[in-house]
Amino acid sequence: MTETAHSTRRRDEETSRRARSLRKGDNPAEALLWNELKGRKLGGYKFVRQFPIGPYFADFLCRERKLVSELDGSQHAGSLYDENRNAFMRAQGYSVLRFWNEAVFRQRDEVCATILAALDGRLPEDVSTHDLRYLRGDDG
Repeated sequence: MTETAHSTRRRDEETSRRARSLRKGDNPAEALLWNELKGRKLGGYKFVRQFPIGPYFADFLCRERKLVSELDGSQHAGSLYDENRNAFMRAQGYSVLRFWNEAVFRQRDEVCATILAALDGRLPEDVSTHDLRYLRGDDG
């Protein structure tokens, strides 16, 4: 095996290991939302968890619609890291939905309805409120 092939394989193994670790470390809000998304429960769309996109990991991704759904705690308010992450994902053609963890606990049905609206193309433009942020992908 060449050094380049070995380093690529190693990077893939490390990425997989990191994704597995993130999936095992779900916070309670992520676990609740995953129960709503797994098994094509939401509109028949398939989601995966902690999917690598470049140097980042998407909390939840619908590959078919290129929709990333993220759950954030209060430590993410005004985060430059998240802004860079959003910009990168959008440049790759992904749309990004961000919710506060608290929304999943208090308004899980509304969170799921919003995700479904984005999947179905009923959120035609960027939306930003105090507890939701939707950024359409550059290809969206």
